[in-house]
Amino acid sequence: MRHLACRTLLAAGLLGAAPAHADSTPPASLAQSAVSAYEAGRLDEAARLFERAARAGNRLAQFNLAMMMFRKETAAPEPDAGWRWLRRAAGAGLAQAQYNFALLYDRGSGVAKSLPTAAEWYRRAAEQGHTEAQVSLATMYYVGHGMGRDFAAAARWYLAAARAGHAGAQYIVASMYEAGDGLPADLRQAEHWYAQAALQGDAAARAKYEALQDRPREEER
Repeated sequence: MRHLACRTLLAAGLLGAAPAHADSTPPASLAQSAVSAYEAGRLDEAARLFERAARAGNRLAQFNLAMMMFRKETAAPEPDAGWRWLRRAAGAGLAQAQYNFALLYDRGSGVAKSLPTAAEWYRRAAEQGHTEAQVSLATMYYVGHGMGRDFAAAARWYLAAARAGHAGAQYIVASMYEAGDGLPADLRQAEHWYAQAALQGDAAARAKYEALQDRPREEER
């Protein structure tokens, strides 16, 4: 939770923005001005603008205001103010907010640790294509973190992240195909996914790929 949402995410967040009421300035414009102020180092101004946009219903502003509070870049009026703004952004469907909200409960950071709550919010973000959420949810299934082990469910989410280009997920998918864990044993698929991870600089994946390339081809018959 170290980075302010980027401009690309800002554009996505505006889809869920509600119209302003008391303030005649559109929430989207307020949020954009807040991003500019933040990038220029004017944190007090950024926080004020994010709060105005957040109160008008802009979910990205809600998320960014929460992040500023968590990072102590602006004062929180109440101890749980950061949590409340993050919860609003997550509830409004912002995938990054859902992922960060899950992290709070996964780690017990400022809240009572709750793995079922973490899994639910990882799932919501994962269903929107958030790659890190997909990996986190897959790992919970794979190792039985707060739930029963389910290799098939783990494979589903690792595959989603692998197809999105996540090198770590590509390696794990390859190993699952190689061992037949949660996926049908398939050395050609294992070779393919090790190769994909290797192309991203994963040395272990390259070694596995080369080992599969050198195997006797009679194994496939």
